[in-house]
Amino acid sequence: MNNSIAQLLKFENEKVLDYLPGSKERTEIKKELKSLKEEVLEIPLIIGGKEIRTGNIGQCIIPHDNKKVIAKYHMAGETEVKMAIQAALEAKKQWEKLHWEHRAAIFMKAAELASTTWRARLNAATMLCQSKTFIQAEIDSACELVDFLRYNAQCIYEIYNEQPMSAKGSWNRMEYRPLEGFVFAVSPFNFTAIGCNLATAPAITGNVVLWKPSSDAVYSSYMVFKLLQEAGLPDGVINFIPGSGGNIGNIVLSHESLAGVHYTGSTEVFRTMWKAVANNLDKYRTFPRLVGETGGKDYIFAHNSSRVDALVASIIRGAFEYQGQKCSAASRAYIPRSIWPEVKEKLIKEIKTIKVGDVEDFSNFMGAVINQKAFNTIKEYIEYAKESRETEIIIGGNCDDSVGYFVEPTVIVTTNPYFKTMVEEIFGPVITIYVYEDEDFEDAIKICERTSPYGLTGAIFATDRYIIAKLEEELTHSAGNFYINDKPTGAVVGQQPFGGARASGTNDKAGSKYNLLRWMSPRTIKENLNCVTDYRYESNIE
Repeated sequence: MNNSIAQLLKFENEKVLDYLPGSKERTEIKKELKSLKEEVLEIPLIIGGKEIRTGNIGQCIIPHDNKKVIAKYHMAGETEVKMAIQAALEAKKQWEKLHWEHRAAIFMKAAELASTTWRARLNAATMLCQSKTFIQAEIDSACELVDFLRYNAQCIYEIYNEQPMSAKGSWNRMEYRPLEGFVFAVSPFNFTAIGCNLATAPAITGNVVLWKPSSDAVYSSYMVFKLLQEAGLPDGVINFIPGSGGNIGNIVLSHESLAGVHYTGSTEVFRTMWKAVANNLDKYRTFPRLVGETGGKDYIFAHNSSRVDALVASIIRGAFEYQGQKCSAASRAYIPRSIWPEVKEKLIKEIKTIKVGDVEDFSNFMGAVINQKAFNTIKEYIEYAKESRETEIIIGGNCDDSVGYFVEPTVIVTTNPYFKTMVEEIFGPVITIYVYEDEDFEDAIKICERTSPYGLTGAIFATDRYIIAKLEEELTHSAGNFYINDKPTGAVVGQQPFGGARASGTNDKAGSKYNLLRWMSPRTIKENLNCVTDYRYESNIE
């Protein structure tokens, strides 16, 4: 019996804690870091609530201490993937019938735990697993994760309340059904909160999920899964299956009950998945929903009316926070010649103060990049720039992987607006700057707009309102998240729904109703309250 209409708590973003010396939160996270490092965790698959150990083992390594193993995890093979699909479809029978208030309560409970007793553990796991500083972990695995869980509950309440009008003699209703089948959630390494949302957004709407986390974030993702279990998530609703993307994807994407893909990662992989779905289209019971947030070549475009101090601070934060490993990170900038000398001087001065190293030292602004492959790729781009006649590295450029995968914050200045590092995604602490002549402002806008195949984030700097309006219009399709006098990173759930188009994905806006609607299949129900008893219309009668 459900003879009530619940009223949810008003959503508010989770407060970012300060971690001042001597504070409770600082003491707790230091303690948790020490505790986690003392243990080598064994991470199983979790299928239908059961822990599965395959013996096919991967390792979780601390990026800033790359000889230190903090976990070994079991990887799914064909047998386990098929088990997970079966477990999900079995759980679906009860889960999709559970009233939405009970589903929402589980995720609201998880949010409450994550904001209190689980906060230090989630943040410490993210710091160790992904080499995030305490502040980057706090805004990710505490605040954004909590915000996703709470805001999604608020959103489904609002969606379910959107009902059609009814004319006299009939009653119309809209039922927001979950999809018919299961959803495949594939999460990246760079945000613990994104992994949580990719799995839980479809689940809160009544879907069942197979969750394949990035191999570089199994550790923190496992902590999130354990959090959901403690919050009361029923067995089989979300199934945790780390392993090879190719091995898992080939089985999942060819299964007749695939109903959706929720993905964040590279453009190349998402295109491969999309093609696989297209090739298997005749097998499916329904057309799968494909939701993906992929790469970016995000820009900062400055006008000569810009406030230089604000511009410099945003370049540094936008390009170098979390080592530039955000989809939204600034990696190209366009600066007018008239203000460049001042920007250059202040940029170099400020970057010289940046400390890079072990994130357990709270004075460090940057940690390590995620793994050896990423380190090698970033280093190759830097070496390419060093050898080019079209570029100058004005600060940074050094890389060292002897202890951890450390790359200095690096600024490249180029005379070629289409230079390789202005066009290609690097995903590291490297930004390339093109200095344009003030009189070439119009051309510079066009160059910025057409340089990259991506369309994720972008930022403009100006104080002239006519210029701001012009740039906003001219750069309409260049970014799904567009920032005025701010860095192009740091979207907040409920405030700046996140996503981009072009080669950056399907722009389904994580942290909004638009995303949740993708996991629903509405059914319109009309009940006739005044039945027709004669097939004839009055106009047919002579």
